[in-house]
Amino acid sequence: MDDDDRETTLAPSPEVIATLVAHRREFLAFLERRVGDRALAEDLLQSAFARLDKLATLERDESAVAWFYRVLRNGTVDYARRRSVESRGLSAFADELSSERAPPEELERTLCRCVATLKDTLKPAYREALERVELAGVPVKDYAAEVGISSNNAAVRIFRARDALRKQVTRACGACAEHGCMDCTCGTR
Repeated sequence: MDDDDRETTLAPSPEVIATLVAHRREFLAFLERRVGDRALAEDLLQSAFARLDKLATLERDESAVAWFYRVLRNGTVDYARRRSVESRGLSAFADELSSERAPPEELERTLCRCVATLKDTLKPAYREALERVELAGVPVKDYAAEVGISSNNAAVRIFRARDALRKQVTRACGACAEHGCMDCTCGTR
């Protein structure tokens, strides 16, 4: 390892850190203007401060501030990209949920009898979501409007409700649940 390699792994000087900390308010305002949320701006700023080890040593304070603004801009772009991908995924999931068809009547008769009992052990919001969307056949978007939440939030709630119910069935029915709870006999025990 030569001297140049060692220099890039050193922590920034106390003067550089002090300069960056002194500009904290400006940095926070910069981020808040871009993301529109103070708490999110605080989170992004903390993430940027955590990257100071990448700064290494700088001689001029101005270059540290410029570098830090670049880190902040990159952080907001990365955040926007992640949020966009997440939003598209949740929208696709909500669309998929809203277009699902009801299972055939004979399949409903053969499903585990424990499910009806175990759904009552779920959180009220989860139970209501499953009853409205899965049992009553209400589209996810309509359910979301009923309870005053976004379609994405409704899709997440339904996903979590299904997961919670799946765990309850596995806990209660054991091996029967592994095979899809078809022709379940655990409710008759």
